[in-house]
Amino acid sequence: MNDGPDMADEPRETDDGGERSQPVFNLPQSLVVTLALLVVIYVVQDYVLDDDTRATMVVNLAFTPLRYVYPLSDQGLEWAWTPVTYSLLHGSVEHILFNALWLMAFGAPVVRRIGTLRYVVFWILSAVAAAFFHAALNWGNETLLIGASGVVSALMGAACRFAFPERRGYDRTHGHLYPRQSILGAFRNRTVVIFTAMWFIGNLLIAFGVTLFGADMGPIAWDAHIGGFLFGFLLFGLFDPLPPSVMPITQP
Repeated sequence: MNDGPDMADEPRETDDGGERSQPVFNLPQSLVVTLALLVVIYVVQDYVLDDDTRATMVVNLAFTPLRYVYPLSDQGLEWAWTPVTYSLLHGSVEHILFNALWLMAFGAPVVRRIGTLRYVVFWILSAVAAAFFHAALNWGNETLLIGASGVVSALMGAACRFAFPERRGYDRTHGHLYPRQSILGAFRNRTVVIFTAMWFIGNLLIAFGVTLFGADMGPIAWDAHIGGFLFGFLLFGLFDPLPPSVMPITQP
């Protein structure tokens, strides 16, 4: 497993000294595996299982704040795994497509930056953070939380620490090569400030009942988004294998 910055996707020079163009969807292998896993789970869930089995699967894998109102010793172990497994389930084609597109956009530089092992740990911990931020604001609520959007939001927050170079836009392909900004330093980056402000405004509009992405996606857990984003933005330094202000050496 790769546990450091991934240089495999760097541009290569052609024989005439020019730069060979990169595919539009040039993704790290671990991200491709993640997308495939999400799709397979959704296909099995919605097109293979019967209604009763599907309902049982969702109840046993989705996250609900209601579980934590009751003594954990009086119930099964769903309380232990559902803060992670909910992030692998999706409720519709629109839901998984939306998360997949954002996962490709913001997951790519983060995975290249931190490597596969740290990415897996990041996914698990950011899913837990998003779930319990949601639970804190909905304590005892019986609704079920599903979807990777909390983790995707965490990846967005992490990308804000390094993939938005000064005076330039977001760099999905080479953003992993830039130095990590401090938390306060990121807020001196105008692009980060504008992106973060727009992202938070969008989620607050959702919180007040404004539909931004269409009714087909169903209720949106804006609070899980915020919990995930804060986790990724504030704690990315714990996952970054590079110290601040150090750029990786590219391979020839």
